[in-house]
Amino acid sequence: MTEQLAFLGMGVMGGPMAVNLARRGFPLNIWNRSPEKPGLHQAQQAGATVCDSIQKAVATAGIIFTCLGDVPDVEAVLLGKNGVLDHAKPDSLIVDFSTIGRDAAQHIALRLADRQLRFMDAPVSGGDIGAQQGTLTIMVGGELVDFGAVQPYLKVLGKNIIHCGTVGSGQAVKLCNQVLAGVHMIGLCEAIALAQIQGIDPALMVSVCETGAAGSWALSNLGPKIIADDLEPGFMVQHILKDLRLVQETLVQASATLPGVALAEQQFQQVSQLLNGDRQGTQAMIRRYRSED
Repeated sequence: MTEQLAFLGMGVMGGPMAVNLARRGFPLNIWNRSPEKPGLHQAQQAGATVCDSIQKAVATAGIIFTCLGDVPDVEAVLLGKNGVLDHAKPDSLIVDFSTIGRDAAQHIALRLADRQLRFMDAPVSGGDIGAQQGTLTIMVGGELVDFGAVQPYLKVLGKNIIHCGTVGSGQAVKLCNQVLAGVHMIGLCEAIALAQIQGIDPALMVSVCETGAAGSWALSNLGPKIIADDLEPGFMVQHILKDLRLVQETLVQASATLPGVALAEQQFQQVSQLLNGDRQGTQAMIRRYRSED
C-alpha cells in the first residue's frame, strides 16, 4: 500500500517539490497558509489534494513534509495550536526542508518525540531551479531507519541526498553551505564588475571561468541572470539574511567569528535596504556595484 503524504508550505521551493511528488503518483495532501500561492495551484494541477487546514492535510499521512521560512514559522506549523503536533497520527515521520539551524531542529524533534512523532531535518540547496528539476542537494539529519523510509520520496526531489548524522546535522551542514553561498555572491559580483572595468564581456568571463578552478553553481546559474539584469528571486535576499543570522548565532555560542560571514551579511543588509531589495534574488548583490543604486 502506498503511503499517504502531506506537504505543508507551497512557496518558491515547496511548491515545485510538491509538484514533483504529485507527478510521480504519490497520494499527496497539500496546505499553505495563504491560498493564493501559485505553487498550491500548480501542485493541485499535478494531482495533489488541496486542504484548507493542517488537520485535514496530516490526519491520515504517514510522512509529512514541510518547507517554510524562519524558525517561528516552522514552530508555529509543527508545534503551535492546531498544528502538526495536535493532529498527526502517532509514529508519523515529519521531514522539514526549511533552514532553521541545529538548535531549533533538535528542540522541535524533542517536542515531537513526546507525542510519539518522528522528525528529520532535511534542508536543501539548489534554488528554485533545483526544486523544479528535482536535482536538489538534500542534507539529512535523523535516524538511519527513518532515512531509509523516506529515501524513495527524497530521490524524486533531489540528486544528491546525504545522511549527515543525527537530528540537527543536516542543518549544521546547510549553514556551512550558506556561508559559501553568501561569500560566493560577493566574489561573483566583483568578478563581473572587474570584467566591465577592463572592457571584457561579462558573459565571456562567465563562460571561461565556469570551466576552471573558479567554477561554481552561482557562477553558472546566477552569473547569466546578473548579466541579463534578471533579479527575480529563486532565493530571496531576506532568506539569505535569515540564514546568515543563524550562522552568526552559532558563532556567538562558540565564541567564534568569521570575517567573510560578517562581510556577506553587511553587503546583503545594504541590498535589502534598496527598493524591493529584500524580495529580490541573492543575485541582487550586483546592485551594490552599480552607481544608479
